Amino acid sequence: MLSKMQELMPIDPPRTVRIRFRKVGKLQYISHLDLQRTMQHCIKRSGIPAWYTKGFNPHYKLVFALPLSVGAESECELLDLRIDRDIADAEILRRFNETVTEELQGLDAWTPTTKFADIAWAKYSVTLSGPVLGDGDAAAAKKLLTTSPLMMIKRSKSGEREVDLVPMIHSVEADGGAGELTLSLMLNAAGADYLNPELVVRALREQLWDGTDDPDLLTWRILREETYFADGLTPFR
Repeated sequence: MLSKMQELMPIDPPRTVRIRFRKVGKLQYISHLDLQRTMQHCIKRSGIPAWYTKGFNPHYKLVFALPLSVGAESECELLDLRIDRDIADAEILRRFNETVTEELQGLDAWTPTTKFADIAWAKYSVTLSGPVLGDGDAAAAKKLLTTSPLMMIKRSKSGEREVDLVPMIHSVEADGGAGELTLSLMLNAAGADYLNPELVVRALREQLWDGTDDPDLLTWRILREETYFADGLTPFR
């Protein structure tokens, strides 16, 4: 008897499929490398007819957009993979979700017409909690993040450099009171000017709360909600 994959019609060249998935809960603590390994295993178990490289070390060709830092969560992660047999996008999503937990569920699958390089902005929800927070901190945080210069050391593969964060911030909304602060941030997500929300939180800690990282005084949650094209209005797809 032929397997499900063997029954599918071959396609040449392979077709790219984009999967939008979440990475939340305990999975915020796994690294991007661990995520890549997990996806390799999940796709293999799923029966998705993914194309793989040839040669000494054949493997699935998986491309991710905007890898998350450890400790951050997301409802809009993106993965491109190639398939070499004819199968509907909805069936790919179904098979994918059969092999992953709720914290890594696929939300949509489609044939893309855009490139990850087209992503210009990312929207984050940042929730801070702790007794160090006061009634005026929402206004103070918004003023800090919208008043240039806000100089911080930014680390990248090419080294460290001091940068002004404010031009990398598209918009800031802040709300809260004593004990809690919620920020909605639209941050640069393009190339060398990519702004990690952890750097924004560090700037707030240093400027408003004496740099505290004591979890008894302050904790925070970072959730990426959406990515956008250069206009800052159109969600990336």
